[in-house]
Amino acid sequence: MIPRFFIKYKLEIIFVVFIVIFAAVFLINNANIQATAKPGQETWQGSDDQGSAAIEATGYTPWIQPIWTPPSTEVESLLFSIQSGLGAFVIGYFFGFYRGKRDSATPA
Repeated sequence: MIPRFFIKYKLEIIFVVFIVIFAAVFLINNANIQATAKPGQETWQGSDDQGSAAIEATGYTPWIQPIWTPPSTEVESLLFSIQSGLGAFVIGYFFGFYRGKRDSATPA
């Protein structure tokens, strides 16, 4: 017989098991990548530099220049985090709004 705990929290337990399996696969894959890397080779490079280099190799010149360039990467990161926080707030607000609207429409 299955305990009530597993029946009540079935979805949460499945989610936790999925996350643990995903983390284990990622760690095993990362260990394999690190083991096969050549000395001095960066294994987790971003594709931004590679993409920029490929575009510049074709002789492309930008059509426009930025209106304002942030003075440092810290300011750029700050602006990005503010933008993502505002986006999460807007999405969360509408989820909550429509959930509240749905819950208030159903009779108690």
